[in-house]
Amino acid sequence: MKTKEILNTVINADSIATMNKMEENSVDIIFADPPYNMQLGDILMRPDNSVVNGVTEEWDSFESIAAYDEYTKQWLTAARRVLKEDGCIWVIGSYHNIFRVGYILQNLGFWILNDVVWNKTNPMPNFKGTRFTNAHETLIWAVKNPKAKYTFNYEAMKALNDDTQMRSTWEIPICTGKERLKNSKGEKLHPTQKPEALLYRILLASSKPGDVVLDPFFGTGTTGAVAKKMGRNYIGIERDETYVAGAKARIAQINPMSDCAMEYTVKKKVQRIPFGTLLERGMLQPGDVLSDVHGKHFATIRSDGSIKGENTEGSIHQVGAAAQNAAACNGWEYWHYQDKKRGLVCIDELREQVRSEMYGAE
Repeated sequence: MKTKEILNTVINADSIATMNKMEENSVDIIFADPPYNMQLGDILMRPDNSVVNGVTEEWDSFESIAAYDEYTKQWLTAARRVLKEDGCIWVIGSYHNIFRVGYILQNLGFWILNDVVWNKTNPMPNFKGTRFTNAHETLIWAVKNPKAKYTFNYEAMKALNDDTQMRSTWEIPICTGKERLKNSKGEKLHPTQKPEALLYRILLASSKPGDVVLDPFFGTGTTGAVAKKMGRNYIGIERDETYVAGAKARIAQINPMSDCAMEYTVKKKVQRIPFGTLLERGMLQPGDVLSDVHGKHFATIRSDGSIKGENTEGSIHQVGAAAQNAAACNGWEYWHYQDKKRGLVCIDELREQVRSEMYGAE
């Protein structure tokens, strides 16, 4: 089954059988929301004696833990087969299953990058008052081997988090309101529909526009809806016809972002230029004196590219830090040289000139 032939479709079939027919090493990212095996032993009641609609569907029922483990091994094996060598997989679960999933995932050779805790800002309360309110689920982010060159849009995540490094605890509400798909009776179409905000963060973090996203437990199509919106290709596999119909109708209403809106923050990689290169090119000379912009601190350039300050010697960064009694210093921005025509000029201008000459304008 060629991947390009099933892009942006929902396949109404068994996920394991379908993945085993798919082209090997053909998808960039997998998001899997497998059965949690969380069957409730008794009917759960609210304090007002109304029934809590838990997960009672047949697809979440297994004869034993051993049966669940075997099922998990089979679908993870099939998923590993279709995942590209530098692709990644996200698996979400609760305390009922995530530890077993993680164990099996490692046994199959996957390398775990992070476990992410999805803190639900509006969780369902513990009505019996016998346990802590179960207010989170766990996501495992993994690759096929430790040397995989996986996608991680670090700068985009930092920008999304108000220019602060994104942590592995995510505060996102559960799916409610208009986002929650309903059936003809006004009831939840799917008991564990995930919020689009969760998939948005996952895809922004670990995929690129045009990537192929596979969801082997497609449900009502949250992954497909967000993938389409963000310019990714999706493949959904779901064996429940009712869910498939709901997912297709939902995705059909999604309008993709414009190319401009699809852009995200990327840290520009620049070529390293040693300070000594300026001496080799004759842009500065041994014996020239550098100073800070205020003319308070001075240092003399030596033949090997090190500099000597009033009380210390070393690199432009080390001497700059010592001059300020600071733990660190960007010497390129701190030190200046005296230009005959322009006066005091930051040495970083010389570095940028070398970059442009050596590697071209970027």
